[in-house]
Amino acid sequence: MSVPSVLSDTPAFTSWPEEDAQRYRAGGVWAGVTLDEMLQTSVREHPSRTAVIDASNRWTYRELDTRIEVLAAGLAELGISAGERVMVQIPNRVEFVQTIFALFRIGALPVFCLPAHRSAELTALGRASEAVAIITAHIFERFDHAELALSVAAEVDTIGHVIGIPEANCVLPNDVVDFTALRGAPREWPEVDPGAVAFLQLSGGSTGIPKLIPRTHDDYLYSVIASNRVCGVTSSTVYMATLPVAHNFPMSSPGILGAFAAGGTVALTSSPAPSVAFDMIEQASVTMTGMVPPLARLWTETAEKNDHGFDISTLETVLVGGARCPDELASRIGPALGVQLQQVFGMAEGLVCYTRLDDPAEIVTTTQGRPMSEYDQVRVVDDEGNDVADGEEGALLTQGPYTIRGYYNNPEANARSFIDGWYRTGDIVKRDAAGNITVCGRDVDRINRGGEKVSAEEVEEQLLAHPAVRDAVVVAIPDEYLGERTCAFVLVAEGVEPPRGAAIRKFVRERGLAAWKIPDAVTVLDAFPETGVGKTSRKELRKLLTDRG
Repeated sequence: MSVPSVLSDTPAFTSWPEEDAQRYRAGGVWAGVTLDEMLQTSVREHPSRTAVIDASNRWTYRELDTRIEVLAAGLAELGISAGERVMVQIPNRVEFVQTIFALFRIGALPVFCLPAHRSAELTALGRASEAVAIITAHIFERFDHAELALSVAAEVDTIGHVIGIPEANCVLPNDVVDFTALRGAPREWPEVDPGAVAFLQLSGGSTGIPKLIPRTHDDYLYSVIASNRVCGVTSSTVYMATLPVAHNFPMSSPGILGAFAAGGTVALTSSPAPSVAFDMIEQASVTMTGMVPPLARLWTETAEKNDHGFDISTLETVLVGGARCPDELASRIGPALGVQLQQVFGMAEGLVCYTRLDDPAEIVTTTQGRPMSEYDQVRVVDDEGNDVADGEEGALLTQGPYTIRGYYNNPEANARSFIDGWYRTGDIVKRDAAGNITVCGRDVDRINRGGEKVSAEEVEEQLLAHPAVRDAVVVAIPDEYLGERTCAFVLVAEGVEPPRGAAIRKFVRERGLAAWKIPDAVTVLDAFPETGVGKTSRKELRKLLTDRG
């Protein structure tokens, strides 16, 4: 029987120039292996080893592979085929792993959604990706995601199926396909081109058309393997996904895919809170995990009190990234948790930097490390695009074998973010003579709230929908716990009673915006301060907040 091939001609996908692609293949950077083939290698080499654990399940590699095969056949029976996009909104549980690899096996593309996403984000994602299905948990943290998915499907013409993972003592809504009942006849799967797009991730801070990140099997697997080398991941590693696993960080730096590539074990904790996560560390003998600075602070403070009642002594390495880790916190993490700290700085678009396991303490606690690959190219430039000297601040540009060359079907975002093959990261950094990078801030109005990226423009658009709001500006101010928090300033329409800040926040929440994007504070002003050319001065608004304390 002839088996079709899935090629790398995904619509609206900007690939690497052919001469670069040939160089990466010839150098063995791109190994020509798909993510599913990577997993199947570990299945063959470690069939009886534990592959994945959550609060209720423990599957060996053989069991995981069998479940993937059954689900893939069931999804194919529904009509999901190679090249189609499928939204995946599953929290940290074994079904997430089963689902994404079932889609990889079919040749379909997962579109990664976070459990915290609501109707505004999901509808935009569904339309932008032209998704044909949504796979979701039914109830998570007392929220009905299946009903949410049905409402999204009603708004997105291309979505033909809503598939729900049932919960005990809960009945799935009508028109939701039972995930556990999916079955299909055994079949041959298409041969997937490793150069094809494997999945779509959401870039932080999208507005209008979401900035979807197309990652190929070749480039992403290289990123995973390179991370494994830097982080010392082996078949003995037990990696715990502490953050939502659909994030790029817990997926690939080195993440769950790093553990699977090495034949190690993945543990999935349903909550990052010490009372839950520390229990999983003890039960699964976790050796490595990754987290954002606010969570690292919580864990550190909990461990310093030494009254949590769990044995976390198996934990060896903690990676901290997603936002700049304050130096004082970085110096406390290792001693408090009894671990080696590795700082991580990267982005879902590509570039990943790490401090090394043998770096001096000063480097580990005060920098975000250096690029993990000799193929990474980095420039730090001034406002005119000229390279700055080591130690000087500038805008970070990068390119390389795992940094994308364009967003999915978004020429406007591409025009802003890519120039002559270089990705404009939006970060302001400085680099030392050894190549270590220290993150100094952002050059765009994107707020990094505890590792979650918030677009000021997106929130402003939601605020302007309020009938009493005439104008709105959202800015970030430093926050000891979150890194940054969001503060909204609004002007009220003439003759309208100024609404309370709580009422405005409730309005935005009810429009379906994710919780982390809701402004932490709202201030009503009579007028916005202006620059010399009449533009609203965000700098003066930040100063107003600072002056108020």
